[in-house]
Amino acid sequence: MIYTCYEMVQDCRANKPEGWSYFISNYVPLIRKLLAHYGDSAALERVLVAIHKPESSIFQSLEPAPERWFIAELRQKVLAETPLPAPEFALDLETAAAAFEPLTLVEKQAVWIQTMHYDAAETGAMMRMAPKTVEKIRERSEELLRGKVDAWRRNLLAENGRHLGQAAATSGGKDCLPAKVFLDILDGRTTWRGRETMEQHVLRCWHCIDHFSRMVEVVELIRGVQPLSAGEAAHFRELLGIELAKPPLWKRLMGRR
Repeated sequence: MIYTCYEMVQDCRANKPEGWSYFISNYVPLIRKLLAHYGDSAALERVLVAIHKPESSIFQSLEPAPERWFIAELRQKVLAETPLPAPEFALDLETAAAAFEPLTLVEKQAVWIQTMHYDAAETGAMMRMAPKTVEKIRERSEELLRGKVDAWRRNLLAENGRHLGQAAATSGGKDCLPAKVFLDILDGRTTWRGRETMEQHVLRCWHCIDHFSRMVEVVELIRGVQPLSAGEAAHFRELLGIELAKPPLWKRLMGRR
């Protein structure tokens, strides 16, 4: 029988050992990858303890949802538990949005993924675009941004990335699109008409550009990730106080043969 992500969420919400054991084995590698990318690898155990708290929001959804949606929400929770350094030169979302107004949707997304600390080669792989094309888009975006700010340097966008991401994530409205729309596009399940409708909204909505970009990031995050070894998983279960139920006596006896 297949144990789904939705069943895991239900079991973790109910604080069942099988749910937490599955989460540890399959999602700690993703958390580790996220922390390594965003520069806080040492925070793994602290982040896990925070996620395991009863008041943690990550397992509160009652609606069935795709695994990639869960991973995108997990990403937000992981980053929320890591320090957010103040940039030397602050850049707000309104200024960035005004600067990037002339860009197309694809260009805005290539620029926004820069706030997520992905270089041109990594972004190109995510967006199926040549790295040189990404570089040209970002060079143009830098010129646009330079004309809107008083203090400037080349890494201004990346330095403000986490702050811009938070602002975009909280700026959504009633017309913003659900994760399924973006996943359908990434999976090639959207009609041309559906894509046009999506683009009309997302082109002017930085909340949805951020949301779409996070879904693109998730696709890359899960690529090549393997579950923890039994020994590693046992360490994290001990950290969280997760005790697995012992198998029935007859199974233990059969296992000795």
